[in-house]
Amino acid sequence: MDPRHPSYLNLLLFLHVIVFFPSLTSCTCSNKCGSIDVLYPFGTGYGCGSPHFYPSVTCTPGGNDDDNSAGDSDHDDKEQLVLATHTGRYPITSISYSASTLTIAPPLMSTCSSMHPSAPNIGLDWSAPFQLDSSVFVLLACPAPTSSLASHGNLICDAASGPRLCGALLECPAVASLGLPLFAPTNTCCVYSPASLGPKGDLDLQGLGCAAYASVASLGPTPMDPSTWDYGVALKYGEAEIEVDGLAEACAACERSDGVCGYEPPKNYFVCVCKSGVNSSTDCYGQNEDLKDFWRSTGNASITGHVMLVWKLMLLLGCWWLVL
Repeated sequence: MDPRHPSYLNLLLFLHVIVFFPSLTSCTCSNKCGSIDVLYPFGTGYGCGSPHFYPSVTCTPGGNDDDNSAGDSDHDDKEQLVLATHTGRYPITSISYSASTLTIAPPLMSTCSSMHPSAPNIGLDWSAPFQLDSSVFVLLACPAPTSSLASHGNLICDAASGPRLCGALLECPAVASLGLPLFAPTNTCCVYSPASLGPKGDLDLQGLGCAAYASVASLGPTPMDPSTWDYGVALKYGEAEIEVDGLAEACAACERSDGVCGYEPPKNYFVCVCKSGVNSSTDCYGQNEDLKDFWRSTGNASITGHVMLVWKLMLLLGCWWLVL
């Protein structure tokens, strides 16, 4: 056969791909991103975790140029698990798998130590399996009096807890960055709890006329000391998506075997990604130990394995060429 024949060239290209480009899923899935343990249904990238949570949740290699998504400069060189929505990309600071909740920290969210004027709206995608959980939103530098602050015709400020939480937060020196004096009147502050998102899935700060917001996931052991509050936006993620196709049980078995749950596009079949680089349809028991034994026996598994595979494929190609 003429080596320039299209079939010959196509076969060479095919052999090159399968030899030198192993499964992308097995190379990229991990059960850790920065300091966060990444378990099902979340994944670190395409083909990892549940397809229902990609591309909402991914692991980024470091900093981001977007002002609404960049973390602190001290963490720019570290991996970071991120939630992406139509309003920005937000670092995930914690996940409770038992409670099906996660907490995000929007970089332009205000805290007692740092307040940010002109904070952009924060929102969730209706198509993604997330909803607001139990966070308390404190809206700052709003038009006075906030007792009349309304969204879609409904008053939103909690008159019971508002003066107490607002009074504590307005004692933080950082309020000066909002153009407010220390101990500013509480009628420029609004405790919005439980908060709800508008028709576009946004907490419409700009529409409400407020300059900034703080979100408090927990008041902690000293509720009147805002420097000790746990700041962040708590989200609930849908359990229905976890149970879809009955994969939760299969994934638990995969993770017990030190594997990472993933899926194989385009039909998104379940795969258990093993540290050996093998994708299993069940679990990784025996897979990783087999690879260790192979490494010990060859000395250099990567090079030896590729060389042996190349020789076998070349022999097969030669026989195929002679027959044709």
